[in-house]
Amino acid sequence: MKELVVISGKGGTGKTSLMAGMASLAENMVMCDADVDAADLHLLMAPEIREHHDFQGGGIAVINSDKCIECGVCRDLCKWNAINENFEVDSLECEGCGVCVYLCPEHAIDFPIQKCGEWFISGTRFGPMVHARLGIAQENSGKLVTLVRQEAKKLAERENLELIITDGPPGIGCPVIASIGGVTALLIVAEPTVSGLHDMERVVQLAAYFKVPAMLCVNKFDLNPDQTLVIEDRAKAQGVTVLARVPFDPVFTESMVQGKTVFEYKIESEAAYALKQVWSEIGKVLEIN
Repeated sequence: MKELVVISGKGGTGKTSLMAGMASLAENMVMCDADVDAADLHLLMAPEIREHHDFQGGGIAVINSDKCIECGVCRDLCKWNAINENFEVDSLECEGCGVCVYLCPEHAIDFPIQKCGEWFISGTRFGPMVHARLGIAQENSGKLVTLVRQEAKKLAERENLELIITDGPPGIGCPVIASIGGVTALLIVAEPTVSGLHDMERVVQLAAYFKVPAMLCVNKFDLNPDQTLVIEDRAKAQGVTVLARVPFDPVFTESMVQGKTVFEYKIESEAAYALKQVWSEIGKVLEIN
């Protein structure tokens, strides 16, 4: 089984649109949306939910008024000022560090595990999909990313599918680290700007640290051909495989508005042709059909 994770150094590079297009070309695969903080792959895939599960992680302090003697130790210890004068915990301010729970002299503070989000196994017109939704103002996104990846692998094993295509989170933080560990290869989607070069280099460094082979695709390359060359040259110098470029094409936006991939909306387009070439090159790297 092989896993391709599509990532970018920042949001808005077109990562999800490209990933959805490639998924429509792939066979014998599972889709995984690991961008749990801002999941949007479902907007193009229109999944039919088959399984719905709660995701629990992290606790929020709750003061038991029957045991509390209002000694003030918890308020003195709380660096987040989450406990008010009435010895009530503001759940939005509580960071779940647990200091008050462990050091309360009266053991008057409980620490119940919270529901932080939901995860799903769904069917789509292109195949099965594992995806999730993190709750508003909730943390533990790295744990949820790990969970959806694990479930995608289990699903692939059960259904004898040879490939997992994962829409990874943007940036280089904890969710990204959780999404790339142990994968077969990364596809980095960059845009031809000065910040795009910086973002690409950060992701390449992360991939190198975890010893994950990386490929690069510059999206909307024709908006700045000179910067595209700079990005590609810098990537090659760092051992990254540079794939075909994808031009700026309004078809991407038009198809997205219709809830379709570029191949469903307008297969005879520059974007579709370029993306098909990118997928062909990825297939050679991953040694898949």
